[in-house]
Amino acid sequence: MDTTRRQLLHFSAAASGLLAASARAGNGTLLAPRLRAGDTIGLVSPANATFEREPLKIAVESLQALGFKVKPGQHVAARRGPFAGTDAQRAADINAMFADDSVAGILAMTGGSGCNRIVDQLDYDLIRRKPKFFGGFSDLTSLVNAIHRQTGLVAFHCPVAVSEWNDYSVQSFKAIAMNAEAAVLRNPAVKPVDDLVAREERITTIRPGRAQGRLVGGNLTVLASLAGTPYFPDCRGALLFLEDINEYIYRVDRCLSTLRLTGALGQVGGVVLGRFTKCEPGEGYGSLTLDEVFDDYFLPLNVPVFRGAAIGHIKRKLTVPVGAAAEMDAEAGTIRLLAPAVA
Repeated sequence: MDTTRRQLLHFSAAASGLLAASARAGNGTLLAPRLRAGDTIGLVSPANATFEREPLKIAVESLQALGFKVKPGQHVAARRGPFAGTDAQRAADINAMFADDSVAGILAMTGGSGCNRIVDQLDYDLIRRKPKFFGGFSDLTSLVNAIHRQTGLVAFHCPVAVSEWNDYSVQSFKAIAMNAEAAVLRNPAVKPVDDLVAREERITTIRPGRAQGRLVGGNLTVLASLAGTPYFPDCRGALLFLEDINEYIYRVDRCLSTLRLTGALGQVGGVVLGRFTKCEPGEGYGSLTLDEVFDDYFLPLNVPVFRGAAIGHIKRKLTVPVGAAAEMDAEAGTIRLLAPAVA
């Protein structure tokens, strides 16, 4: 490498460090630089393997259509059982992307399972030194919350690369991660078709009111599995958002009881419930309804709560910055960021 190029790379790294330092808020929150068209996104698979070539091809094309260059992780197409390679390989891909100065942000290929197996293998000192956009949802709940808890970096509950990138999801992602907007997160407007009222994208207010706090949360089952570990979010005064899929209602109840028994529920300032897709009674002699379960756990908290946010295993989904300060309005069904979530 010639001397001039070495000096340029040194200057670039120093400038990145200066930007990261300037993005640290007074409360210890760390912001990644915003993503820009032309940036390189590191594509990693911390959870499930991708069993066919086509989904990987579609994921790369989707990110390219968003204006990014794509750098696949070394093991993004690997497989060990259900996972995309060994635990060490999956963690190494994430650490390598944070270390790589050519990579502006990191996005998970897919969810599934396995992120808890590597949550203690991430290099959090490295992440703190080189903050970057990191995003995903579902099983990525553990890594997104762990990164914020361990480093202060705002991370993102957002579509994974293999998600459907419809206009609603794209606009939410761009507003938060690329345009650095202090955006209002709200469900898409849906007009009823040949019906008197809208039946989709509805908000239900469980307890009215407004509250401000840091956003934490994600998939309920994954979040509950972190209880008692150093990677579980600090819920003091937080706005807790939750979603889930394919869980019997008694299991939703069990996970919420875990959050209550840890004391986390009693600390939150407000609750936003996303979609609990295909969370049904199952077989047996009877079940509480989700309405009853949510009333049992959330009404005693005496904080604002609403249900139905466009968060979760659904086609049109919001990008939600974990660790960002926000205000929720349980009657309007909105989350308003109090400041941009990227620098």
